[in-house]
Amino acid sequence: MAATKGKLMYKIYRALSYGLSPILYLHLRWRQCRGLEHPLRWPERLGQASLPRPPGPLLWFHAVSLGEGMTAIPVIRECIQNRPDLTILMTTTAASAFEVIKNRLPNGVIYQFAPVDTPAAINAFLGYWKPNAIAIMENELWPNLIMDASEKGIALALLNARVSAKSFNRWSTPVILPLIALMLSKFSLIVPLSNMQAIHFQLLLAPPFIINFSGDLKFAILGVHEVLIQVVPDLITIIAPRYPQHGQEIAQKLQKEGKSVALRSRGDKLITGTNIYIVDTLGELRYLYGLTPIAVIGGSFLPYFTGHNIAEAAAAGCAILTGPHVGHFSRMVLEMQQSNPLSVLQVSGKLELEQALRKLFSNVKVLEVHRMAAKQAYYALSSGIVAKVWNLLNYQVLQKL
Repeated sequence: MAATKGKLMYKIYRALSYGLSPILYLHLRWRQCRGLEHPLRWPERLGQASLPRPPGPLLWFHAVSLGEGMTAIPVIRECIQNRPDLTILMTTTAASAFEVIKNRLPNGVIYQFAPVDTPAAINAFLGYWKPNAIAIMENELWPNLIMDASEKGIALALLNARVSAKSFNRWSTPVILPLIALMLSKFSLIVPLSNMQAIHFQLLLAPPFIINFSGDLKFAILGVHEVLIQVVPDLITIIAPRYPQHGQEIAQKLQKEGKSVALRSRGDKLITGTNIYIVDTLGELRYLYGLTPIAVIGGSFLPYFTGHNIAEAAAAGCAILTGPHVGHFSRMVLEMQQSNPLSVLQVSGKLELEQALRKLFSNVKVLEVHRMAAKQAYYALSSGIVAKVWNLLNYQVLQKL
């Protein structure tokens, strides 16, 4: 009964996506005119390839944006090392991630934009690239893609799989659940981000035998700045906005308040007297973490954000401070704290944050203890995860091709 309802919901979705295709095309052109799609490569979103397909087996990795794409890269490297016969195709959706990921991908990886989920675009993309298997990162469940791939005999894997509480509640409704269950039944492998996520996917009726847990692959504080310069007079606060396009607006506001601000996107230099450095660019956080002893995860202080990834800060050996709202990364924070209680300092608000930062800045030994704790916890948790994901992908998907 559920399977029948799922197929019915898919037929409705497919008919709607077919009927709306002309509108989606116009929407893509509008986005391209506004700079939201790549100016030259936007036709790839319609399934029109811009690069030749090499002969031989092909494995397609798909990620929606920068964070998911960066998560896929270690697994791609493992694939290349263990299966040099495979051609790797990588796709993302967001134009903002394009240059960053392109420069990080190993040599030989083909990089394209992902097709929109219309019957024509998906059929054109799959017909041209003919992937033998598809590895989807996190939660990109698109009905036309998944059902067409399954119909063509293409193996499917969902890596670092997660579903937010909001999406879980929506997907669990009687109308949508049959379609979600139908899509999940087409996968050969689901590697959830955590044990709790594994339970979520089971509740969404994913077959239990395809779920294998390996570990997590991703393993505005201006008032505080005013307080801290009394302790550290030459302090520079680096701000990395969640949305880089807001950098100019933030800079203008701070300059009106009398701050000396440098903006990364316009190439401003850090000079004597600079208070704030706004890094409104993508893909540079890991380098910035290497320059600073302390990382404050700013989005964790507001309840309507979904948290920020602390893995790069921990890997760089920063002392990490977060607020109470860590969202999607609550499991990562908990596991690091369980590995070493000093690895992540979680504070309730501005006052506790000021006190914690004063303590770290005024005591070098305490600061070094927290930096080392974060780095050790990160490496203890991340050790072997990529190899585990590769082994699951190879055994459950690639060896069966």
